[in-house]
Amino acid sequence: MRIKIFVTGGTFDKEYNELNGELFFKETHLHEMLKLGRCRLEFDIKTLMMIDSLDMSDSDREIILENCSSADENKIVITHGTDTMVKTARVIASSVKNKTIVLTGAMIPYKFGSSDGLFNLGSALAFVQTLPHGVYIVMNGKYFNWDNVRKNKKTGVFEEGIN
Repeated sequence: MRIKIFVTGGTFDKEYNELNGELFFKETHLHEMLKLGRCRLEFDIKTLMMIDSLDMSDSDREIILENCSSADENKIVITHGTDTMVKTARVIASSVKNKTIVLTGAMIPYKFGSSDGLFNLGSALAFVQTLPHGVYIVMNGKYFNWDNVRKNKKTGVFEEGIN
């Protein structure tokens, strides 16, 4: 079973500029994370974009949708910013059937060393292999149906509920 991984950016892949204190994108950390996690799955990584999800446009979501639709694999993980992850999941779920698609992200950049990203990535890879066809959000060791999840901005965790 081959898993397709699409990278879209988000906090997952942000880096910190020590000179000006800004977060920025350079390249994805997925290869490093999968190596660190000793991942033995068959996968293919494709970077679609490297943007903050708050800056994601409808045309960016169409790019994600097109790539999910045309992927040969029926198991797909998408790394995504947490702020608009549910919005992207809604776009995908409206068109893509007969595939298991999991969106995941991080609240803290991987490069900070205390990120939840490695755990969320591992969880997403496990859930994409076991869940039935559909679109899901995977965060904090839990999976949620795309249409029954929201980000609690006070606690910084995802929970069941309409977004």
